[in-house]
Amino acid sequence: MQKIIISDTSCLILLDRIGELNLLNKLFGQILITVEIAHEFKKELPDWFKIETPANLNYQRILETSVDRGEASAIALALEYQNCLLIMDDLKGRKYATQLGIKVTGTLGVIVSAKLNGLIDSVKPLLAKIKNANFWLDAELEASVLKNSGEL
Repeated sequence: MQKIIISDTSCLILLDRIGELNLLNKLFGQILITVEIAHEFKKELPDWFKIETPANLNYQRILETSVDRGEASAIALALEYQNCLLIMDDLKGRKYATQLGIKVTGTLGVIVSAKLNGLIDSVKPLLAKIKNANFWLDAELEASVLKNSGEL
């Protein structure tokens, strides 16, 4: 398991909307976020979230020319840690992070990990909640999630 977990806002919003924000804590323990991400989330966060500011804000400013401020701050913070995992759903942000050598997963990857670690019985009900929360899921991606979790 990764020692440092950093999350972007999209994961927090999606898991909160489907009532599963605690999956992050159950799976990883403490989660690091930036001030920008806390502001984007717009809700009080449990105490297992820790807010940190990237030490080198120049990285963040450079990244902000290509991705939104929250994503830029998360990537900049991840650059400061070895062996961290960045949870980010935005494809462009994921590509930048990967190019910079950061290990990345998305919210659906978190859900699959929760299933594989025995924290949930099935991903299907969570995928249904995601769709009911008006989040679009590509059929191919959904099939991949079901396959990776052993449900297809």
